[in-house]
Amino acid sequence: MAISFASTRARPVPVEHRSNFNHLVFDIAWFGVLNGSAIAFIAVYATRLGASAFQLGLLNATPAIMNLMFALPAGRWLQSQPVSRATFSASILNRWFYLLFVLLPLFLAPEGQVWVIVLLTVLMSIPGTALAIGFNGLFAAAVPPDWRGHIVGVRNAAYALTSIAVTLACGRLLDVLPFPLGYQVVFLIGFIGAAMSTLHLWHVRPVDEHRRPGTGRSLGDWADPGEAKMWAGMRLSVGLRFLTRANPLSSRWFNPLKDRAYRRVLLLVFAMHLALYLAVPLFPLFLVREIQLDDQVIGLGNSVFYIALFLASTRLGMLTARLGNRQTMALGIIVIALYPLVISQATGPALYLLASITGGAGWALAGGAVGNFVLEKTPDDSRPSYLAWHNMSLQAGILLGSMIAPALAGWWGLVAGLIFAAACRFAIGLAIWRAE
Repeated sequence: MAISFASTRARPVPVEHRSNFNHLVFDIAWFGVLNGSAIAFIAVYATRLGASAFQLGLLNATPAIMNLMFALPAGRWLQSQPVSRATFSASILNRWFYLLFVLLPLFLAPEGQVWVIVLLTVLMSIPGTALAIGFNGLFAAAVPPDWRGHIVGVRNAAYALTSIAVTLACGRLLDVLPFPLGYQVVFLIGFIGAAMSTLHLWHVRPVDEHRRPGTGRSLGDWADPGEAKMWAGMRLSVGLRFLTRANPLSSRWFNPLKDRAYRRVLLLVFAMHLALYLAVPLFPLFLVREIQLDDQVIGLGNSVFYIALFLASTRLGMLTARLGNRQTMALGIIVIALYPLVISQATGPALYLLASITGGAGWALAGGAVGNFVLEKTPDDSRPSYLAWHNMSLQAGILLGSMIAPALAGWWGLVAGLIFAAACRFAIGLAIWRAE
């Protein structure tokens, strides 16, 4: 290509990098199509089929379980493969499953569809783990260090724009098409987005296929191409690529557990994700069954979330310069606590849309700062083992939070469960703010 989407008048992209940079931007733009369609509405669809809080919890918990089980084996496999081809292969194995969502209503009754959706989530999370690790390595090999921040910024903008537009369009489609045809069309749009994203990954060709990343900086992408989270398709982890070099049998691998200060970091990361995911399975149940929002309004709320995310992220640098990464993350979690609190009081669209603003703004701060907060506390000479433990702590928090949420709904009801989750988020935010 003669031009690059990453070029600026003051800083044109070198010729040898233009093709890779363009394909990386197109990759994330098409992933935004997937995020704004299938990923955004799969939990809503399961809820309309009659999914229980337990089944919705499994939709979030199973990717975390698969990550914990397969991250190290996937890292071993990726270590011996050309990074671009391995990432492309993992992408195909992960994303073809979205086509099966289109076909589900043709063959199964509603109750059977819910359990198959859970099963498909389990299966696609296995290659998804390899994709998440491999993509980090591919990005690091294809983008020179001095260009990474700029390319991430362009990718985040493309991801936000396509996510917003497609979510609005899908919400409208679901409003005018009969059930379940509307969801089949939405899932087909998601599959097309996944296929096109994978096609662009094929064209990303690093100069050195086997180069291992030499920096521990967070890539900072909002999207995690290997995971399908129903709350937000954003990167919740950092440093997965270091698992390709972690040796779990060496004594050095356990050094983070001997480091008292880092144990506190692991505890805070675990508590943060536990608190975040306490409410996630409850959202679609409350929106669909309690206040009976239609799909167009739910799509509008998702778009508002990403607009707020995009706008708040422009102030992230200023806040981290003033407060530091830890307190910026804490502030973000405190703001995110308003999301379940406001939703718990909603009786219609107005408070739901207000909550979407707080959720997007809060996640821009918390999600943008958490990776760098962890890296601040990670010794340069021990990053593989430290970041492997970080990844396990956050996945454990996701897993436990997703499984506790159904119990909250059963014991106290949805409103009390959402208020409790909000209180937990607020308490964790304060704890992180005061932590040294």
